[in-house]
Amino acid sequence: MSGGIGAGPSSDFLIGSRLRYCLDQANHVPLLPSLVHRVRIRNLSIAQSETADEDCGNWPRWEAAAEAGWSASGLEAMRQEALKGDTAALMVVTRGRVLHAQGHVATRYNVHSIRKSLLSALIGIHVAEGRIDLEASLDQLGIDDKLGLTAREKLATVLDLLCARSGIYHPSGYESPWMLSIKPARHSVGPGTTWCYNNWDFNALGSIFRQRTGADIFTDFAQRIAAPCGMQDFEPARDGQIVDLPDSQHPAYPFRMTARDLARFGQMFLEGGQGIVPADWVQISTLPISEAGYRGAYGYMWWVSRAGILFPQVKVPEGSYTALGVGGHFVLVMPALETVVVHRVDTDQKGRAISIGHFGRLLSLLLAAAPR
Repeated sequence: MSGGIGAGPSSDFLIGSRLRYCLDQANHVPLLPSLVHRVRIRNLSIAQSETADEDCGNWPRWEAAAEAGWSASGLEAMRQEALKGDTAALMVVTRGRVLHAQGHVATRYNVHSIRKSLLSALIGIHVAEGRIDLEASLDQLGIDDKLGLTAREKLATVLDLLCARSGIYHPSGYESPWMLSIKPARHSVGPGTTWCYNNWDFNALGSIFRQRTGADIFTDFAQRIAAPCGMQDFEPARDGQIVDLPDSQHPAYPFRMTARDLARFGQMFLEGGQGIVPADWVQISTLPISEAGYRGAYGYMWWVSRAGILFPQVKVPEGSYTALGVGGHFVLVMPALETVVVHRVDTDQKGRAISIGHFGRLLSLLLAAAPR
């Protein structure tokens, strides 16, 4: 096997009367082929399947479910349900040890929009170190785009972008058809007034990160997060991509990662950042800032539970939150159960995906197996 590391929510949301609920359903649908073939990709990496199923690497494991207080029959029911769909890997870690693993947990897949939660963590480190100012406006930072931003659009701050509340609906890219369909008309709202899951915000944050830190996102992630938290597979030159877009000067920045490495990321957040990401950033970035209907709420590029709402047809423990990527990629953190769940799909293969409803069914079976 090759691998290694490179060099309490409330219902009072911070939203105004003009808020429009733009619900992101991007994980149901693939990227538009017309957008995919037009991008130019640097440092393209291909997932490898050279490792065996259920190879959890350096993770410690529970000897038996009962030892951790969980139901073995309940976990088996979840396993069988996962086998009915396109689950490529499913990993459950409780109290820092693997409770359940199935599929290719050591295979690298595109994380899709989980990239946004990864960048949020990096931004938190650099905010604490004084390199990134959340109150800085795009005008102050000199951020613009191909069609030009208006004076009002340039009033948006870094914090507005983190919360998907910039009000900037300039053409972007790496978007699903649904994301395109929910985007309001350009210039229809002002900065900070409206939440809409909008790739312009997320991609521009990548540009701001590079500008303010002078660092490559993937190398910085490897050095500042992957290595310190114990990841064993991520290599920045191989597993990071910069996707240039035809309609925007702010590229996307996809990652390829294994389930067992993503579980390290989730465990780091579960443990308050482990001294790697500032504890206050972990807490604040996973608060429910903007309501998101049946998706719960949205924080600093994390999906956050609201009154138990996070996935359809299942009530999650209060305080839960998830990173989410198109096609069925999840890093779910449930502090109330001291548990992290990672789910992957081989979305490199056309047509493979699971809906958030299917993941909700898997999660309901997992929660039924939890200690009482």
